[in-house]
Amino acid sequence: MATIGTNAGSVALPFQDWRRFKEAFAPELVEMAVSETPGRVERIVDPFGGSGTTALAAQFLGINPTTIEVNPYLADLIEAKISRIDLEAAALAFARVVERAGNSVAPPQNPFPDAPRTFVEPGVDNRYIFSKAVAARLVAYRDAIMAEANEGIRRLFRVVLASAAVPVSNVTISGKGRRYRSNWQSRRVSPAAVDSWFRDGVLQALYDLRRFADRSCQEYTLLRGDARQLVNDLPQHQLAVFSPPYPNSFDYTDVYNVELWALGYLSSRGANTALRNATLRSHVQIHRDMTADDLAAKTLGETVRKLESVSERLWNRHIPSMVAAYASDMAVVIRGIGRAMPRGGRAYIVVGDSRYAEVDVPVAAILAELAPGLGFEPLRVEPFRSMRVSPQQGGRPQLSESLLVLGRR
Repeated sequence: MATIGTNAGSVALPFQDWRRFKEAFAPELVEMAVSETPGRVERIVDPFGGSGTTALAAQFLGINPTTIEVNPYLADLIEAKISRIDLEAAALAFARVVERAGNSVAPPQNPFPDAPRTFVEPGVDNRYIFSKAVAARLVAYRDAIMAEANEGIRRLFRVVLASAAVPVSNVTISGKGRRYRSNWQSRRVSPAAVDSWFRDGVLQALYDLRRFADRSCQEYTLLRGDARQLVNDLPQHQLAVFSPPYPNSFDYTDVYNVELWALGYLSSRGANTALRNATLRSHVQIHRDMTADDLAAKTLGETVRKLESVSERLWNRHIPSMVAAYASDMAVVIRGIGRAMPRGGRAYIVVGDSRYAEVDVPVAAILAELAPGLGFEPLRVEPFRSMRVSPQQGGRPQLSESLLVLGRR
């Protein structure tokens, strides 16, 4: 399970270095799930597409994938990996994009006018993500890409350029968000670095697409939007393999804010708020309606009551209701998956526990208790990998991730 529970070393795998995903699970999990599912698996569902591991692995296995992804940048990244593209046309388009970017005029003083003020120099208190020169170069490429007529080529080049945004910035990204590099004030990034990252990224992407053009399955379905709603639109499938956001109070859209704003996926604060509201209620970083269904799960009720009993020690008073709302959202997703799954089908779900004020939130146990009321039988729960708790709890590696396997009844 160790090799399945981590994507360590996955940069050497095809498509995986287009954008680094430290927390992604390895594609071997998909292969294991297929081998264990009774009967023939003709379609696999992933309601939280992320890096596209499930969809891509399914294609290599000759299985038609259906993916839901709410984040527009990640949705583009997934589709760029799994869709067909005319490689000769892409090579010609690359030359045009480079020429247009080189001939572009200077952008406005602030090329990202509605983004947070820290995005472009001088930023706030002289702290900023991009220098003016680097921001101008990114915008030049972005505009040159969007001038291309072919949608698939635009999508591919846009996600490749997005992969350059963080390396040429003054910040680094982790699973807990972004922080300034330790030496960012003295680190001088030239606009030429954007040229280099984009060129190398396009070459790597075209190499992967050409080398693996003859995958066993070329078909796919990609649904863009809120998984809680789109699970009602799923086609018939026999297997689901996915890892949802964890109820760790962190909004995962923050991890991708640099790419979302720099590449034009977000153009207003309203759009940013709408995206955050379309994600699972796994965080308390914005005010949301945390009304939850009354779910028959003893462990959930006990956990929420324990959290409420230590409310004065919680950093946010909405955490107990967030945990209940998260379970309610996951119940909606799991029930929706089951509606389009025949008896004997399976769901493989990688989930992570959380902890607040020394109160554990055992997510796998909660979902396993909910499963019978959602049309599933819990088959097994097993360790997947370990995580560190939040910095407020000392960052000790004490929380676990689990693989929850459910069988359709």
